Amino acid sequence: MRFRAKIVDVACLNHFTRVINTIAKLAKTCTLRLTVDKLYFILTDKVANGGVSMWCELNQGNFFDEFQMEGVAAEHNEIYLELTPENLSRALKTAQNAKTVKIKLTNKHCPCLTVAVELPSLSSSSRIVTHDIPVGVIPRRLWNDFREPSVPDFDVSIYLPVLKTMKSVVERMKNLSNCIVLEANLNGEMNLKIETDLVSVTTHFKGLGNPPWEDGSQNSTQDRDPESMAEARIDIRKLLQLLAGQQVNPTKALCNIVSKRIVHFILLHEEVSLQYFIPALA
Repeated sequence: MRFRAKIVDVACLNHFTRVINTIAKLAKTCTLRLTVDKLYFILTDKVANGGVSMWCELNQGNFFDEFQMEGVAAEHNEIYLELTPENLSRALKTAQNAKTVKIKLTNKHCPCLTVAVELPSLSSSSRIVTHDIPVGVIPRRLWNDFREPSVPDFDVSIYLPVLKTMKSVVERMKNLSNCIVLEANLNGEMNLKIETDLVSVTTHFKGLGNPPWEDGSQNSTQDRDPESMAEARIDIRKLLQLLAGQQVNPTKALCNIVSKRIVHFILLHEEVSLQYFIPALA
C-alpha cells in the first residue's frame, strides 16, 4: 500500500487548499478514499454527525503534478484512510507560497500522511517544513460503508441563489431560531422561513430556475403542480456551516428537496463536486 503525490503549480495548490479548508469546516473527521484518478472526502450519515453526510470528489489530474498510488491489492486498487481534515488544512496553511508540496503515506509509530512543504529560500539550500498527520487505515471489510450516496428521489430540484446572499440571510435568521424551513417549487421560487411564537420571517427568491435532470430522478416531479412547494425543516446551524464554510466558490449550486425528509445540496466547480445532505427535523 503506497501513496505519494506532488503539487508544484501555485494555482492548483491554492485551489486544493480551499477545498480542504471547506472539508475541515464541514467535518471534524472524515474518510479519504484514494483511487488511481480521484480523491474522495466522505462523511457518512452517522447519528454522531447529526445525520449529516458529505461526498466530495476531486480529479487528481487537475491538482497534482505527480500522483502515484498502489492500493491494498491489485483487484482492490484503492486506499481508505480516516483523517482529521483540520490537521491537513493547518499543514497547507504553511504552504501558501511554497515551491512544491509533497504528500506521502508513511509509517511513523502510526500511519501518517506526511506533508513536506518546500519553501523559497535565499540560499541555495532549500527549507522544508514537514507535517506528520496521523491517519487510520480502514480495512477492506468496511469499505462498503463508504459508497457514494444515491441522489434521492426528490420532489423539487432548484438552483440556489448567490451563496453569499443566502448566507447573510441565514446568519440573521440564526439569531431568531434554531431551525429553518427551506421550501421550493418547480417555478424557480424558493423561500427561507423561520417561525417562532414571537416572530415569523420569510425571505423569497424568484427566477432561480430548475435544473434539467436527464436520468429517472425526476419521476416524482413529472406530474407535480409547478406552484406547489416542497419543504423541509432543517437545523439552521448545519445549513450555515455549509454556506459559511464553503470556499469552493461553485460555478453551479443547487439543492434537491425530498419533502419533510432531506435536503441534498450540490456545489460544482470545474473539477470539484461537493454533495452535502442535511436530514429534515421531525
